[in-house]
Order: sequence, then structure tokens, then C-alpha cells
Amino acid sequence: MKNRNDNLKRVIVDFKKLTPEILALLVEKYPDGYDEDQIVSFRNAKNEIIEAVEVTTSDTKYLVKVSTKLAVTMENYDEDDYEDFDDSDPEAVQDPDIELTDEDVEDDID
Repeated sequence: MKNRNDNLKRVIVDFKKLTPEILALLVEKYPDGYDEDQIVSFRNAKNEIIEAVEVTTSDTKYLVKVSTKLAVTMENYDEDDYEDFDDSDPEAVQDPDIELTDEDVEDDID
């Protein structure tokens, strides 16, 4: 028996291509953020290992690349921030302000 998801179009989404619609789906599916066991790993066409979280619509499976920007944006999500944008507008989702602590800087140096 075939799985319903076998016929879905698969789309890999980087943060800079994230739309309000996909972001809303992510926040709905992962309201408390995603855990390590919800991240899928695969190799892309360039044979690079990609880590992503998955959300599905009726016709598409989105694999959204995991990043600090994604986690912060999901954590601070407010649908009112996107009411003036089209659901499919990737320009609507802006890079979050991420402040590095001294500890983060030290981790980068090590």
C-alpha cells in the first residue's frame, strides 16, 4: 500500500526563501520549537549533508533547513507581523536580530 506522502512534491527551503505560509505551518507543527529527533538529515545534489524539519501541505512536503535564524524566528513568531504580506512572499520573513553573548563568541574561537 502506497503512503499518501509518496506523491508529494518535495521542496527544500532555505531561510532566505522562507514564506509566511511555511513559517506558520512550522510554528503550528512545532509550537515549542523542534527537537533533535524531529530533524531529518539527507544529502543534497552537491552531496552536502543537510539538516531540516519537515512540514506538509496537501500537495507539497517542505524540508526547511535548520538554522539559528529559523529557531529565533519561530520563537518570536507573531502572525500579525505578516498580515501586510502575501503568504507566498519570501521577502516578508526578515533575518532576526541575533545578539551574540561573550560565551557564543568564545565558542566560535575555540
